[in-house]
Amino acid sequence: MTLPRFYPIFPDADWLARTLPLGVKLVQLRAKDRPEAQLRAEIRRARDLCARHGAQLVVNDHWRLAIEEDCDFVHLGQEDLDDADLPAIRRAGLRLGISTHDHAELDRALACLPNYVALGPIYPTILKKMKWHEQGLGRLAEWRRLAGHLPLVAIGGFTVERAAGAFAAGADVVAAVTDITLNADPEARVRQWLEAAG
Repeated sequence: MTLPRFYPIFPDADWLARTLPLGVKLVQLRAKDRPEAQLRAEIRRARDLCARHGAQLVVNDHWRLAIEEDCDFVHLGQEDLDDADLPAIRRAGLRLGISTHDHAELDRALACLPNYVALGPIYPTILKKMKWHEQGLGRLAEWRRLAGHLPLVAIGGFTVERAAGAFAAGADVVAAVTDITLNADPEARVRQWLEAAG
């Protein structure tokens, strides 16, 4: 499977409404700490926006809602894997991405036969507190070898300027969050990302 090389991750569908018209073709909705009805509405809106713009939506964590709302893709962290019904996800036709941080997690992820694996944080990140230190480009190159032909997503602390190093190390896709959401001109930054990943 071939994925677009640029993968923004956003906290709500408003961000998708702003950036999908610019040419984003793969996007993750990472909506946290909301009541289920609000989550469902957010996923539904994101799904419809992606359909309108010919983009793939990846729903973070909420695999049951992703199934019920007929989404494309779900992304699970290692903790989410503990409770996820992988056969149900497969039966629903959803593709699967899994986060990894060390060799044991990569082995576990590969055993789940995902559609991509993600490694992070490659660089220090301010997005969330993590027990993992920065992985670096050397680890990314190692993951490229271990993951074989499986698409590899690099995440954590990425800027447009750092993307080329990740691609050179073997990443198929680079994810970005705060480089866009905290930028003074997010739309211009997305255009720079699309150009860098083109």
